[in-house]
Amino acid sequence: MTRRDYETYDYLIAMDRNNLRNIVRFVGSDPEHKVSLLMDHTSRPGDVADPWYTGDFEATWQDVLEGCTALLEELR
Repeated sequence: MTRRDYETYDYLIAMDRNNLRNIVRFVGSDPEHKVSLLMDHTSRPGDVADPWYTGDFEATWQDVLEGCTALLEELR
């Protein structure tokens, strides 16, 4: 992740707040509001469940599916 990625892409989507902080740290600031959490595009804002800690891959899959579906709806 670099500042060039920020300039190149329209959306930089993070799975959790730690990823979000790292993205902003790498790209500098976010004046164009390109950086967001995936789940912030849903009615359940927050982090995607991390199966590394929970062991619940189904919950993670459901979060990712819901987040991607909501993001696609926003883009329509």
